[in-house]
Amino acid sequence: MTTAAAPAHPDPFRRSLWPRVGLVALVIYVIYACAQMQISWERVLVGMDNAHRFFGRLFPPNFERWELLVKGLLESLQIAVLASALGIVLALPIGLAAARNLMPPWVSWPARALIVMARSFHPVIVAILFVKAVGFGALAGVLALTVASIGFIGKLFTEAIEEISLKQVEAVRATGAPFASMISFGVLPQVFSRFIGFATYQLDSNLRNSTMVGIVGAGGIGGTLFAAFQRFDYDYVCAILISIISLIMIGEVLATAVRAIFIDNATFGDLVRRRGAVARERHLEDD
Repeated sequence: MTTAAAPAHPDPFRRSLWPRVGLVALVIYVIYACAQMQISWERVLVGMDNAHRFFGRLFPPNFERWELLVKGLLESLQIAVLASALGIVLALPIGLAAARNLMPPWVSWPARALIVMARSFHPVIVAILFVKAVGFGALAGVLALTVASIGFIGKLFTEAIEEISLKQVEAVRATGAPFASMISFGVLPQVFSRFIGFATYQLDSNLRNSTMVGIVGAGGIGGTLFAAFQRFDYDYVCAILISIISLIMIGEVLATAVRAIFIDNATFGDLVRRRGAVARERHLEDD
C-alpha cells in the first residue's frame, strides 16, 4: 500500500517578478522626485551644519518670561478642552445619523458627507479660514478644532456603531421602546468603551493641534512660539517646546486616568495605589 506524498509547503516568500518591478519603479521615482525638488547631498550637508548651530543656540532654555509662557499654555488648554467638548457633543448625533445599519440612506449619506467635509482639511487650514471670518484670537482656534473633532469622532463613532450586534437592538425594539430608548439601551452600551477611547484621544490630539493653530493667529501658545522664532529668540523657543511637551505628557496621564475611571470603574484611590505599585516594582527591579 502506497501512501500519498505530503504536499509541499508553499513558499511564503515566493519569488515574483512584480514586486521587483515595483521596487525598481519606486527607486526610480524617488530619484526623480529628489531631482525635481533639488534635493542633493550638498544641501543635506549644509542643512546639517545649520542644524548644529541652531541646536547649539537652543540650549540652555530660558524660562525668564514664564508669565507669558503660562498664559499661552493655559489658552491652548482652554482651546483644546472647549473644542473637544463641543466637537464631541456635535459628533454624537452626526455619527449616529451616518450609521447605515440604523438609518435610511437619505439620512446617512448627508451625514457621511458632512463628516467627510470636516475631515478634508488640516486644522491649520481651517484655522486660517476662521481667522479670516471671526478675526484673530482663541475663538478661531476653538471653531477650527471643533470642525476637526467632528470629522474624527464622527467617523470613528459611525464605524463603531456599524460594527455592533443588532440582536440587542432588535430585543429592545421588540419591547416597543421608543427610538431614544433603543439608542440608550441597545446601541450605546456596545460602543461606550470605544467612545471613551475616541474622546480621550481627540482631547490629546486637540492639545497638540492647539499649539499649531496659534501660528496662524488662532490663539494659544503657537503665537508665542512663532513670535519667538521671528525674534531669533531660540533659548526661549526651547523653553516653549519643553513646556508643550510637558503639557502633552500631562494630558496623556489624564487621558489614561479617564479611561480607567469610565472603562475599568476605577476610583481615584485605585489610581493612586496602582501608581504606587508600579513605582515599587520598578524600585525592586533596580535593586
